Amino acid sequence: MEQLRFNMIEQQIRPCDVLEMRILDLLKQVKREHFVPAAQRNLAFFDMDIPLGFNTAMWQPKLEARVVQELHVTKADRVLEVGTGSGYLTALLASLAAHVTSVEIVPELHVLAQQNLAAHHFDNITLAVGDGSQGWGNEQYDVIVLTASTPVLPAAFQNSLKVGGRLFAIVGDAPVMYAKLITCLAEGVFESVTIMESNVAPLQNAQQPKRFVF
Repeated sequence: MEQLRFNMIEQQIRPCDVLEMRILDLLKQVKREHFVPAAQRNLAFFDMDIPLGFNTAMWQPKLEARVVQELHVTKADRVLEVGTGSGYLTALLASLAAHVTSVEIVPELHVLAQQNLAAHHFDNITLAVGDGSQGWGNEQYDVIVLTASTPVLPAAFQNSLKVGGRLFAIVGDAPVMYAKLITCLAEGVFESVTIMESNVAPLQNAQQPKRFVF
């Protein structure tokens, strides 16, 4: 198992420009296989999305690691995750942050994540069931992560960032989407950087652009 983890890090994650040692060490500490459905556990270290049902999937390991690195999460950060899934990315974020609020629209996945995270005894995670596709609550966060794509990024997410806060979102329609890191530089002032092209399933009830109709 540890050899497979080593191969994943060296052959998939480092070549994706994930070179920060604290992130590489974190991938050794938080056991990815504990968050993969039992029937697919042999796929835990493969360079592929792992289906979770309900039109959702665990991201490829290299995408998970790259996102965590790009967000530069610190022990002072309060994080919002939209789309808990199996809870693996939640666990990575919680290992680095002060607190993570994670919302999942599918009750069955909420229960799955609860079960997976319980074994790791995190005391800085709040899990909620609900639709976070258009934003979540009135709180502001240092870090926001959308774990599924959205054709249009609702302004509510940028407005929920504290000054200095970072937002990761995959924006666009299949087959070409763009992974973006948006930073709040000052009140109402944002910088957007495209990290890479990507293609992942959309959030349920994701905001849609106005489509031209003949």
